[in-house]
Amino acid sequence: MMSRTSQAVTSRLSQISNHLKPQARSISTLRLNTGASIPAIGFGTWQDKDAQEAAVTAALRAGYRHIDTARIYGTEPAVAAAIKNFGIPREELFITTKLWNNSHHPDDVEAALDASLKDLGTNYVDLYLMHWPSPFQRGEKPFPRDADGKVIPGDTDYVDTYKAMEKLQTAGKARAIGISNFSLAELKRILAEVSIVPAVHQMELHPYLQQKSFMDFHRQNNIHVTQYSPFGNQNEIYDSGKGMAKLMDDPVLVEIGKKYGKTGAQVALAWGIAHGRTVIPKSKTPSRIEANFAGDFTLEENDVKAVDDLDRKLRFADGSRNFGWNFYADLDGKKAENSYP
Repeated sequence: MMSRTSQAVTSRLSQISNHLKPQARSISTLRLNTGASIPAIGFGTWQDKDAQEAAVTAALRAGYRHIDTARIYGTEPAVAAAIKNFGIPREELFITTKLWNNSHHPDDVEAALDASLKDLGTNYVDLYLMHWPSPFQRGEKPFPRDADGKVIPGDTDYVDTYKAMEKLQTAGKARAIGISNFSLAELKRILAEVSIVPAVHQMELHPYLQQKSFMDFHRQNNIHVTQYSPFGNQNEIYDSGKGMAKLMDDPVLVEIGKKYGKTGAQVALAWGIAHGRTVIPKSKTPSRIEANFAGDFTLEENDVKAVDDLDRKLRFADGSRNFGWNFYADLDGKKAENSYP
């Protein structure tokens, strides 16, 4: 028979164990053109490389099952370590990673994915994206530069890169493939010249940059959209977003949030999900990671429409001059000063 002290210790250990386990919460899922389900809210791992193992662990504990990484982020090993230490079965996760620009040559694509799979500790990814349409010079350097410090471009056509990615889906190393940061014209070329329609297009999209006609095109072609930077100018790296109020503090978002007991940031996430898109907020702070996960809730139709009216065609991320490629040339939010050349 256990003593009262032993019983108290056992009870306390049980309480601690239950506290540490991920809470059972409903996760909205959306359907890709492959038939696969993708969790509507994912966890982004861009930036803060050294903090990502702890951050991903916190995300898994909060209930996230969709993890977004990329070769260039340098966070694939941290993602793998967090998953391994947390002990969650691989089949319960949706993992996205991305092909970097220095590996666009068709002969380099499979090796690039193999390197990512090794670092992720898995034999497949659920989604493999071409990070940008712009090729860099082949080689080990992620940002090859000339004597003037300018990025050295490659000469591979992104259509040929995509065709090499198609082989990876056929081989089962990638359950689905897609693109990121493409313009309308670039996407139309892909659709006209490849065999597998992209399952996903990941892009900057938020209440201040809604790209409504571009979204219509994706729906017409059964291409799912994932929103990165769903909080717009929250990220300090975006110079164009400085000197103005934060999107998440927009009075319309804040007022709608009060109705549901939510924040403006959570409303911004719910708005994206209401339109059938996945959202991938990022943070290294456990409380914010949990709060972002609570952005998976249902907005009433009139509230969705109120957020629809906030569109300002404000694009905060445009690396055209740094990458030597004129991104988003035919899309909302393109500014002349960000054009290349």
